[in-house]
Amino acid sequence: MYLLALKVKAMGIKMVFSGEGSDEFFGGYLYFLQAPNDIEHTKECIRRVGQLSLFDCLRANKSTMAWGLEARPPFLDTELVRLGLEMPASLKKLKRDGRPVEKWILRAAFDVRNPETQEPVYLPDDLLWRQKEQFSDGVGYGWIDRLKAEADTQVSDYILSLASERFPVNTPQTKEEYRYRVIFDELFPNRGAEYTVQKWVPKTDWSGVGYDPSGRAQLAHRATHNVVV
Repeated sequence: MYLLALKVKAMGIKMVFSGEGSDEFFGGYLYFLQAPNDIEHTKECIRRVGQLSLFDCLRANKSTMAWGLEARPPFLDTELVRLGLEMPASLKKLKRDGRPVEKWILRAAFDVRNPETQEPVYLPDDLLWRQKEQFSDGVGYGWIDRLKAEADTQVSDYILSLASERFPVNTPQTKEEYRYRVIFDELFPNRGAEYTVQKWVPKTDWSGVGYDPSGRAQLAHRATHNVVV
């Protein structure tokens, strides 16, 4: 997002709309499809909305303002947030082509056709109904795969086994996490800095939900795309 903001600002654009919030209160992340019931689905939506300032909104603000680019999140209109959280969870995961679709109600709201030609008015079907991809996967699977491969060469199994001794707070559980944590400590060596950062993880106590934040770690993921623009 930091690099994307740089590119947008270089094009002479001063303000952009950003989609923060829609995945949180409409159940857009793939792991939401593994919710054991509608009550748990709604509880997780509420939890994610409460954490927006720690993750997505914080990332968007820092990444855009670093280049003097103003980002406005229209989905965070308070009435829309309230509507999304009060809406039945069943409307957020209805089926299309035989599979439950994450954030279904929002997609359906933009599925408008020209009455004469039946062509989409706003977005083509392959864009409107495509599978959700986390930011790290959405820029191309090779990006995150390369980072993981790089971490594997720098962090041995033995080093990872000692992670709790070196990092007792927010202990890294994968080699990729460990590598990021080392970089963080190099940039912010002051004692206590580790308490200022929270860790984004899916609801791993749900069946079929992997620990890795990547959407590809989730049971609901379909490996049909190589790159999502």
